[in-house]
Amino acid sequence: MMMLRTAGIFLVVLGVIWALQGLGLLNWPPGSFMLDRSEWAVRGTITAAGGIILLLIKRRRGQRRD
Repeated sequence: MMMLRTAGIFLVVLGVIWALQGLGLLNWPPGSFMLDRSEWAVRGTITAAGGIILLLIKRRRGQRRD
């Protein structure tokens, strides 16, 4: 269960970074191919959503055991 939570958090953080870079709101690292590119905003949003789903699954499974 800890691995599911860790993977979920990792995907959310990574997805948010990708989305912000794709939207041109996070210009780091300078010269990155991902900056201001809408496809990376979409990919980041999908990745973050996947991480949120993993966290929700982990939370739901944790509640069942209590």
